[in-house]
Amino acid sequence: MEWNLEFISEKDFKDHVRATIMKYGGKLESYDLKKFNSNLIDPVKLIFDKSVYQTSWEEIVNNEIFRQRDKSNNNDIGYFHQNIFAYFDGCEVPQAGWDVIYRNPEGIRMPDGDVVHTLYVEMKNKHNTMNSASSAKTYIKMQSQILEDDDCACLLVEAIAKRSQNVKWSTTVDGKRVQHRLIRRVSMDQFYEILTGNPEAFYQMCLALPEAIDEVVREGSGVTVPHDTVVEELGRVAELHPDQPYNLAMALAVYMLGFPTYIGFNRRILGRLELEESTLPNENMLRRIYEYAARR
Repeated sequence: MEWNLEFISEKDFKDHVRATIMKYGGKLESYDLKKFNSNLIDPVKLIFDKSVYQTSWEEIVNNEIFRQRDKSNNNDIGYFHQNIFAYFDGCEVPQAGWDVIYRNPEGIRMPDGDVVHTLYVEMKNKHNTMNSASSAKTYIKMQSQILEDDDCACLLVEAIAKRSQNVKWSTTVDGKRVQHRLIRRVSMDQFYEILTGNPEAFYQMCLALPEAIDEVVREGSGVTVPHDTVVEELGRVAELHPDQPYNLAMALAVYMLGFPTYIGFNRRILGRLELEESTLPNENMLRRIYEYAARR
């Protein structure tokens, strides 16, 4: 690929992409029925979703698996957004305290005309990820830093902001609306511009990212494509209901994941699995179902 980013080398960029991809590794373990139901899915919701959205069993199960994986992947993308700045001139990514610290001995001109030499940065993936208590705590932290060092500014940088912006951050602390010209709310594109002097630096990084990811994956990043067996195993559990049409048999298989000891469901499960215990706790009933689904 032709390399057009002046603020980071191709090697450093690909190394960072590779490190981010490696964080996906544990979450790409293949899902079997037991892992799929490890936090106990809501069978009623799953069946509503399948019917309302007119999807197949395979689609709705795969969507749920994707949702479960995606819950923790946001942290990995946060790693990408924050730690890329370790490769930028003048930037430090500390282990604690601030997400990014940027120092420029030539000075950093702020929109209101102030010139400072250090930026202390808190980063958020999305503009709506902080509640009022978290916002107040972060603002007080920034306010304390400015009182301690009058040659700095503090930025709340958002990867996904409502709009491109570099504005005074206005929030509420102890019921009072507060703002300061050196405590600012900045979108990611404008933060890249501050660091590089290039208004399109973030845009250029985004253009380079897809091909870099593809190249790293092709080169072998240690990430393997998972083989999920949930639908197959649900199909085996559905075979416990040969007297029912396929769609209802699959629904009963899903119900079994959430209601294995509920009246009606438990009798059917005990009978089909040839079990005599009528008072098995949920975890034992589920274990028998998982074993049955996996061994067929």
